[in-house]
Amino acid sequence: MKSYKLLIGALCLGSWSSAAMAQDVTLRFAHWLPAQQALPSTGFKEWTESIHEASRGSIRFQMFPAQQLGSAENHYDMAANGIADITWTNPGYTAGRFPVSDLLQLPFVIGDTLNGSAAATEWYQQYADQEMSEVVMCMIHGHYPGTLHSKEEIRHPDQISGMSIRPATSTIAQFVSELGGASVQVSAPEAREALARGTADAIFFPSGALNLFGIDKTTRYHIDYPVYSSWQAILINRNTYERLNDQQQAVIDDHCNGEWATRVSRGWEEEELAGLEKLRTSPEHTMIELTDEELAAWREAAMPLLENWAERVRDAGYEPESLVTDLRERLAAVDAMVEGALIE
Repeated sequence: MKSYKLLIGALCLGSWSSAAMAQDVTLRFAHWLPAQQALPSTGFKEWTESIHEASRGSIRFQMFPAQQLGSAENHYDMAANGIADITWTNPGYTAGRFPVSDLLQLPFVIGDTLNGSAAATEWYQQYADQEMSEVVMCMIHGHYPGTLHSKEEIRHPDQISGMSIRPATSTIAQFVSELGGASVQVSAPEAREALARGTADAIFFPSGALNLFGIDKTTRYHIDYPVYSSWQAILINRNTYERLNDQQQAVIDDHCNGEWATRVSRGWEEEELAGLEKLRTSPEHTMIELTDEELAAWREAAMPLLENWAERVRDAGYEPESLVTDLRERLAAVDAMVEGALIE
């Protein structure tokens, strides 16, 4: 009799759990990368398939790649306003809007973005509800560190004066301005045309993605050093999240953490490393090995960016020293900082 009751209880529990997940939803996921790029084809694919399976099929996804629902710089507002349920957003595309997250965008900070993505997600989740209140900040991750690619050899920051540079983010645009250059503000998919037309002389970009966007055809010189990393966030429209039932929200929560930030990034990192190796071995490209003195000059030139960042977050009501210390300790714990980091 006792075993019979246990069996009935188990069957009832199974029926309740299935019913709890029975609210089928299809979430519109927008990003601005080509669908064949490594991040959508590996990281996004693994993440969405895992959510679908964990939700017992009740959460599905409809993907909108390549700026189909809006331009790259508008993806935060697309998530906030419900144009998409989920977006992949570069907070650095909107100058000054998310000052805390801008610490990640500073040059000469993070050298290991794979381990650094887990640390950064855990760090930024403490502040995202205040800084990105219209959305649920699921995770934030960086691409393998990018560098400066140019038509002519550039070794010293003084050479930037008078040049036109396509920056990776608003923070790098400030860097270009500090160095006396002019920023050419175009999205990644539009960068090749800007270089080909002569609108831009050089570009801050991840090395592996040069081939994907055809930028390797217009740039021949590449600083062989992790200058910066661009950080992107997976964001969920808050109303969309709140409409999910408790069990579905739990599934989403289980997929919004540092572990998944690393898992999502892994395929992209492998593609970037392969692209970097291709540049290093190509007779058509020149890798620039900076001297210690040249590296020191680049880092010194970047110091005003850290000072400006500290002033902006202080104005926003944060203690910059506390933010830096917290991030530094988390990155150091996983050996993710670049040698001689700006925040050491």
